[in-house]
Amino acid sequence: MIIGYARVSTQDQNPQLQLDALTTAGCEEVFHEKATGVVRERPELTACLRTLRKGDTLVVWKLDRLARSLKDLVEIVHDLESRHVGFKSLTESIDTTSSGGRLVFHIFGALAEFEHSLIRERTVAGLAAARARGRKGGRKPQLTTADVRKAAAMLSDPNITKTEVARHFGVTRATLNAAFERAGIQDPLLAGAKPEQA
Repeated sequence: MIIGYARVSTQDQNPQLQLDALTTAGCEEVFHEKATGVVRERPELTACLRTLRKGDTLVVWKLDRLARSLKDLVEIVHDLESRHVGFKSLTESIDTTSSGGRLVFHIFGALAEFEHSLIRERTVAGLAAARARGRKGGRKPQLTTADVRKAAAMLSDPNITKTEVARHFGVTRATLNAAFERAGIQDPLLAGAKPEQA
């Protein structure tokens, strides 16, 4: 079965060109997404992908109708390939039901992986350069050293719970525990005063 998928973009809100092209390409059923690319959920695409069975072919008018990024596109097509479902893009003349089309898509996959590797390398290099300049990575601590000392002092009162102290500073108990550890201050509750709150 040949199944089509159409999605309008924010620039072109008229889907008729896509629908006509998909019908001409022999699509027996067309899933038409009315949401724009800004919306994350695409129920018609989800339904379309669920409908496809071994031996079927998914047809789109253009690659960008199916996915928002090269990585997404490659993942979707690899999923189709693993299920023995063909894929065709009319505008780019890509057809994974042919050996040449599969080759083109494997090249796309290699390019997506290459792009991902480059981003990862740049990130690592940028962090290393920042460390060399004295910048530490990660987020700034949510609690200052003075806040941590004040929190420890508050916890010395047996009537105050750690949850109350954390709420006072606008953090979670886990953040409070991490702040104690980072500052080298022993958690007052670990001394056994209130074990259920440690």
